[in-house]
Amino acid sequence: MIPRTNPGHPPSSVSSKRVGSTNSTVKPNPESGLTLVELIICVSIVAILASAALPIARFQVKREKERELRRDLWEMRDAIDRYKDAADKGAMQVKTDSLGYPPDLETLVNGVDIQDKKVKFLRRIPKDPMTGDTEWGLRSNQDDADSDSFGGQNVFDVHSKSTGTALDGTKYNTW
Repeated sequence: MIPRTNPGHPPSSVSSKRVGSTNSTVKPNPESGLTLVELIICVSIVAILASAALPIARFQVKREKERELRRDLWEMRDAIDRYKDAADKGAMQVKTDSLGYPPDLETLVNGVDIQDKKVKFLRRIPKDPMTGDTEWGLRSNQDDADSDSFGGQNVFDVHSKSTGTALDGTKYNTW
């Protein structure tokens, strides 16, 4: 084996002796590295900070889902209103007992014929972010305001089927 040398540096031998010292071992510096107590304190501080950030992250996820739910409800209710406006203007044929409201959400997606044009009011039925499903709670104009069952005559309003509670304390199915 050929000993390695660095150019410009004298060859070094593995020795623990100091130059000019009669002591044969190198004494470790008492201030080098971390003691076990310091390491435990650092890990404890990091754990406390992480445990404080976890609930904030959970609330942020829930807040984002609530924001998405509000946006989806607004989008569907706006489509129902635009359908109703078109029906009230006589732009399309509707059943007399429907009061100008769409028969279902699919009608808003599939569209209706208005003056030889297919007009769509909703691009797609969004997923309920709280249930993960495209099934929404529907309310007919003929239904009672506090009714949980859908009469099926028309779609007057839409709501989430989730029974969960929002951050503000209200139920999602009452939005």
